[in-house]
Amino acid sequence: MTLFDTSPRTTDLRARLAAFMDEYIYPNEAEFHRQVNEGNRWEHVQLIEDLKPRAREQGLWNLFLPPASDPNGKFGPGLTNLEYAPLCEVMGRVWWAPEVFNCNAPDTGNMEVLARYGTPEQQEQWLIPLLNGEIRSAFSMTEPEVASSDATNIQASIARDGDEYVINARKWWTSGAGDPRCAVSIFMGKTDPQAERHLQQSMILVPMNAPGVTIERMLTVFGYDDAPHGHAEMTFENVRVPAGSILLGEGRGFEIAQGRLGPGRIHHCMRLIGQAERALELMIERAASRVAFGKPLAAHQHVREAIAHSRMEIDQARLLTLQAAHMMDTVGNKAARGQIAAIKVVAPNVALRVIDRAIQVFGGAGVSQDTPLANMYAQARTLRLADGPDIVHTETVAKEELRRQGVDLGRR
Repeated sequence: MTLFDTSPRTTDLRARLAAFMDEYIYPNEAEFHRQVNEGNRWEHVQLIEDLKPRAREQGLWNLFLPPASDPNGKFGPGLTNLEYAPLCEVMGRVWWAPEVFNCNAPDTGNMEVLARYGTPEQQEQWLIPLLNGEIRSAFSMTEPEVASSDATNIQASIARDGDEYVINARKWWTSGAGDPRCAVSIFMGKTDPQAERHLQQSMILVPMNAPGVTIERMLTVFGYDDAPHGHAEMTFENVRVPAGSILLGEGRGFEIAQGRLGPGRIHHCMRLIGQAERALELMIERAASRVAFGKPLAAHQHVREAIAHSRMEIDQARLLTLQAAHMMDTVGNKAARGQIAAIKVVAPNVALRVIDRAIQVFGGAGVSQDTPLANMYAQARTLRLADGPDIVHTETVAKEELRRQGVDLGRR
């Protein structure tokens, strides 16, 4: 058995997922866009709601929680990160598909946080409805007025006042906030600005309907608004929540963030690999069917080179991501931080190159709404920023390698 052989249950789930995608997702891509674009764009999409019961009946639901987040198998099938990764790739081939299986960001990361760090009361109030697909959630971390590549810059205030916390902040790129079913946001801010640098921050649960929570505007990504999911700029003005809303305790924000972002980055990277695979398939279909200068595009050397480089790069990115997933399962997120950082740089850049080649082979159609390529490109480019920009992750990889080679960085 090789290191990355899939387990029997992953093989079975992957086959069932692929069949579900073939039967219900790919044939409905045009219908999804039709439903989003008619009427109020910020209402739920009925197509997705109709498909969720089918996915749940087939056991394709809440696949994402690893044993570390759900040690007793209370909330899901208990797949490891390595077992889940191939499934995430399949779902990622269509950007809206993960929600059908209740495996979409930011809900997956938020559910992992609640499963791993939440109190029984917090789990009852928020986790169970999320696991049942009854509500959606958001994650409020980034701020427009500071360089968010350094999360210690966060200026959001979480101040204790008796039995409550008072929250004041301006946040943006709060993904998921546009959905009318978004009921709660996990919010990161400072509880003690005088504490040690990485102990100033805390995470707290904020109901979206709390007085003082305002969505100021929805942001676009290269012109896409990603409705009805969306990414919001929000203000929190003297928002009061019960003291029991704090997660894990004051000063534990960075600890929670590392627990949340590690699996989330694996998920992002595998979804990107799924998109790159689909882009390659589309590229080959186009190259085989279109004729230029008297022969099929596939007969032109530069097109074949594009196909070959795409195949090699995708396989490299997948193996690197599976290695990171394996390390997370066997030695933990902290020990795997260098590998997690590496895939967060590699996967979006590989996906961008492959999608770009596919666009080039399609010509004008590649940048139109007639193919999914333009939207895929916008998403892949955004993920070079989301969950930390490339430069932050390359710094992590370099520091881990220097330490491995015995170089003492001290406080530099």
